[in-house]
Amino acid sequence: MEHPSLFLARAVLALAGLLVLVTPAAADEPLSLSAAVSAAVARSRSLDASAAAAQGAREMAVAAAQRPDPVLRLSLDNLPVNGPERFSTTRDFMTMRSIGLMQTLPNADKRRARGERFEREAEAALSERAQRVALLQTEVAQAWLERRMQEQRWALLQAQITEARVLVQTTEAALRGGRGSTADAFSAREALAQLEQGLIGAQAERANARLTLARFTGGPPEQQLADPPPMRSNPAPADHADRLPDISALQAREAVARAEAEVARQELKPDWSAEIMFSQRGSQFSNMVSIGVSVPLQWDKPQRQQRELAARLTRVNELEAEREEQTRERVLQVQRWQQAWRSGLERLTFLDAQRQPLAAQRVDAALAAYRGGREGLGTVLQARRDALNLALERLALERETAGLWAQLEYLIPDTTAGVTP
Repeated sequence: MEHPSLFLARAVLALAGLLVLVTPAAADEPLSLSAAVSAAVARSRSLDASAAAAQGAREMAVAAAQRPDPVLRLSLDNLPVNGPERFSTTRDFMTMRSIGLMQTLPNADKRRARGERFEREAEAALSERAQRVALLQTEVAQAWLERRMQEQRWALLQAQITEARVLVQTTEAALRGGRGSTADAFSAREALAQLEQGLIGAQAERANARLTLARFTGGPPEQQLADPPPMRSNPAPADHADRLPDISALQAREAVARAEAEVARQELKPDWSAEIMFSQRGSQFSNMVSIGVSVPLQWDKPQRQQRELAARLTRVNELEAEREEQTRERVLQVQRWQQAWRSGLERLTFLDAQRQPLAAQRVDAALAAYRGGREGLGTVLQARRDALNLALERLALERETAGLWAQLEYLIPDTTAGVTP
């Protein structure tokens, strides 16, 4: 029978071999937009910081709702410093060695208000985390779309360069055969040089787009992209404005201000303190017990406690007005995004159905005329140049429309992403 340790070693080696085979395939898997967004959220340290802030506020909520620590007091009272009984702790009847315990007693409503204040802080931290998630998801989606557009632009220029090289070869062959002109050959070369120069810039922008996306996902910059999601489907807008993360964050901050105002209202009631003290005297004298109660005298309450409460309530009004104003502005912004996104889809449909066929027909007609000797090469080059500009215009329009789709798609993030239970 095989020894268990030998069996375990073989199993580990087999698993390692399997990982060697699987890992490259996983690394070569195309990166989808949703996978890029998920990877960026999972590796974001700023989201961890927000979650830690929320946990810290919850811990403080528990501590703030407790009574203050009791105070232990040790004292030596009425010690003689002159005469025959100087520095004696037992011969004078007034000398006492005392031990006391004092406890401040805030009322239950005040302690509850202090705890609630930090509970609202925790909720505000989670709201800010949701706002960061929404912003991060949108940024990653825009980076993914930007890279896809740059990849398409680079491929488009590559295809145009391939066609331009064929045209250069054709004009040079015609020139050598005595059928072409020097002007046509130079024009073809100039058109090719312009495309190659444009490709240099497109290659740099493609590299930058790859690096930007890799910064978010942590994957290799050269990882291939998967097909885009169906961006013509209507992104689900927010049913209510208060579900938007930035509005929710303002509501959470308003709740914190209200909790602070409640704490200030409870501070109108002073905290009582109770104290008990045991005093020991000399053996020939009686020991003593003292009991005391302390009450702060709020002699200037209108200028202190009430002023603080008024300031807290004013802060609540300020945040409420800010939230209402920003809600109106945000709703309008979302409506504009929706209108612009629908307009972009209609423009893309029109461009594909009307303008692109016309541009292709114009190139074909210019080539036919050039081959038949009815037009010069300049007409062909201009038609191709216009077709290329139209293709680049379509890429830019598609990128703009997809960017609006991403803004709408990630309006409301998954707030559970990356949260530790």
